Amino acid sequence: MLPLYVTSGEPAGIGPDICLSLASRADQRPVVVLADKAMLQKRAEILGLDIALLDYAGQAAPAGKGRIYVEHVALSNDVVLGQLDAGNAAYVLEQLRRSADYALSGKSVGVATAPVQKSVMNDAGIHFSGHTEYYQEFAGVPRVVMMLATKTLRVALATTHLPLREVADAITAERLHQVIDILIHDLKSKFKKQHPHILVCGLNPHAGEGGYLGREEIEVINPVLETYRAQGVNMSLSLPADTLFTPENLKDADAVLAMYHDQGLPVLKSQGFGEAVNITLGLPFIRTSVDHGTALSLAGTGLAQSSSLHAAVDLALDLART
Repeated sequence: MLPLYVTSGEPAGIGPDICLSLASRADQRPVVVLADKAMLQKRAEILGLDIALLDYAGQAAPAGKGRIYVEHVALSNDVVLGQLDAGNAAYVLEQLRRSADYALSGKSVGVATAPVQKSVMNDAGIHFSGHTEYYQEFAGVPRVVMMLATKTLRVALATTHLPLREVADAITAERLHQVIDILIHDLKSKFKKQHPHILVCGLNPHAGEGGYLGREEIEVINPVLETYRAQGVNMSLSLPADTLFTPENLKDADAVLAMYHDQGLPVLKSQGFGEAVNITLGLPFIRTSVDHGTALSLAGTGLAQSSSLHAAVDLALDLART
């Protein structure tokens, strides 16, 4: 049985801590953590955890409770809890490279990722804007879509990690068609929503208010949405984001498409922070992730919450069964 790989992320943060919590699971499929084995063992000792770290060598059976499969990735420098070290950036990148390579080559069912620190990657001279963009480039696909999900809400993004002043220029008809095509395809193929109902946020306050607060809705967004509606897709025209996320509007929606990162994600995280999962749509493999950062100050304290990683692993394994 093919495994799911889990990257442990930034070693000075809580990634190793939450990966160790996977020992509490009783999965039906092997789950393998990519990490420096000695570092992970030391972190378990700091946290007072009695967990057996097993070398993964292609086993088809799950590790079982109290045990974790680990594939060793060598650190460059010793880890100091809470202190970033650019010398270990290559270690983080190697986790991502292996996880993507295994997924693309059919050696795994996919990948779930613990958080990384973008700043230290760039400090090391590695141009890195995020997991999502890395996996897109590795897979060689022209566009991917970031979608976060809780048990009751899915929010996809037309743009991701852009400065706010660049967002309006990035909202083009071509981009919207690419994003919506991927969103519809993956809602059908991955989430089994054969006739997905999608609500779309306008870019401007009040969705432009007839052009008085911006014309992107009139000139770009709505013309694109009309093409899908004409094909029978159950999709709204652009709606004011400040009223779209009401229970009445969301009750029959399968997903919301937000125009930019901080338009949709604060709402979703306010409803389910720590339980939300980041899913990369449009990849030729399954990739899920946590909804939080590296939390450097919590590393090794035992206070890190692992619920989002467990939700990411659960969803990845569920998608692998479909």
